[in-house]
Amino acid sequence: QVQLVESGGGLVQPGGSLRLSCAASGFFSINAMGWYRQAPGKQRELVAVDISGGNTNYADAVKGRFTISRDSVKNSVHLQMDSLKPEDTAVYYCNAFARRSWALNARDYWGKGTLVTVSS
Repeated sequence: QVQLVESGGGLVQPGGSLRLSCAASGFFSINAMGWYRQAPGKQRELVAVDISGGNTNYADAVKGRFTISRDSVKNSVHLQMDSLKPEDTAVYYCNAFARRSWALNARDYWGKGTLVTVSS
């Protein structure tokens, strides 16, 4: 059974920091891991992604404030979020573009999400 389990969300004041973590299990192989977020009334959007080989990509809104890191041995990905703003408030979802078995093509898998609230 494949799983993506997030942790680390919560309430933080503007300017503060949070670290999100995501542990993947059950996959045959993982091509990329990343984070998306969905704010109330808005569509889900890319935050940051780590593609195998060390390539990373960030949304313009978080560049310079968020840092994604991936442990390919432990099949985990982390998102260090600094200088948080109220507009960062959203449910953050872990994403993996991965293969469940050798016989299947890679596709997107999602965690259940963790809420990040930035408020004073």
